[in-house]
Amino acid sequence: MSNTRVRVVARVVALPDQVEEVKTILLGLIEPTRQEDGCIVYELLQNQKDPSDFTFVEEWESQELLNTHLATPHLTKAASQLQGLITAEPDIRVYQLLR
Repeated sequence: MSNTRVRVVARVVALPDQVEEVKTILLGLIEPTRQEDGCIVYELLQNQKDPSDFTFVEEWESQELLNTHLATPHLTKAASQLQGLITAEPDIRVYQLLR
C-alpha cells in the first residue's frame, strides 16, 4: 500500500422522521462513487441501535482524488438534498494509516 492513501470516516445523522429519505439519498452515492478514479473502498453503514446514524467508511488512493470526489456532481447534489433532513452538517474525518 502506498503512503499517499487516505481513509475517510463520514458520519451523517438523519432527523428521526427523515431516516428513510436520508438512507435513499446516501445509497444513491454508492455506485457512482465506486466508479470514480481512486476509490478503493466506499461502504455505507447504518447503526443497529440508532437507525438515524449513518457512516461512510472510505479509502482513496490520494488526497487529490478524494478532493475530486468531494466536488463531483452526485456528491454536491446529495449534499443539497440532505439540507433540512439531517441534524447537522456531515462529520467528515480524513485519516492516514499508521503502521
